[in-house]
Amino acid sequence: MEIKAVAFDIDGTLYSNARLYAKIAPFFLKNLPFFVKYNKVRKILHRTGPLPDFFEYQARLLAEEMMVSATEARNKIDEIVYHGLTRYFDGLKSYPYVYEAFEAFKNAGLKLGILSDFPPRQKGDIWGTMTLCDVVMGSEECGALKPSSYTFGVLTQKLGVPANSILYVGNSVRSDIRGAKNAGMKTAYILPWWRKILHLPLKEADICFTNYRQLQEIVLQ
Repeated sequence: MEIKAVAFDIDGTLYSNARLYAKIAPFFLKNLPFFVKYNKVRKILHRTGPLPDFFEYQARLLAEEMMVSATEARNKIDEIVYHGLTRYFDGLKSYPYVYEAFEAFKNAGLKLGILSDFPPRQKGDIWGTMTLCDVVMGSEECGALKPSSYTFGVLTQKLGVPANSILYVGNSVRSDIRGAKNAGMKTAYILPWWRKILHLPLKEADICFTNYRQLQEIVLQ
């Protein structure tokens, strides 16, 4: 396959979700009523868009759930999600060979991008990879969460290469693999532990891999 750019999801793709969940467990339980309502809102937003003001609409949906004003809801989201979770990424390790793979792709002349449903800069310098990227964007900025084809279209435009020459790497079948496929991209799926044990690849993905050194070898072979 002809690949001119490689783009990545972050959460669960560049690091282990399980490690993050272990760190945030006390914070999550402390704010459990909020997260239950917020999760319900995000499920709606994954089916909505593009929106002229994503953050305003998200706040209005949560305001209805919490029975507060939209301003109060937006402040809560900023306090608990956008700012509250940031500190838990300090000291959180990426998967092995992530930086090595980014560097190898860059040295091979491929463009690099990041597309995440949450603000990428919430993760700091994204384990050193941010400076290697040509595009770093959050889907919320576009007005639509993944798997919206609109959001993947914005990524394609910013990378400046045809969609069928972009390999999108992710861990979510619906948001990452199907979303990118529907936008005309090629896809790479990082296998969860149970698929590794069962030796069960995802047929929908163009590439299935277990670690980033393996992905590097497949793409650059």
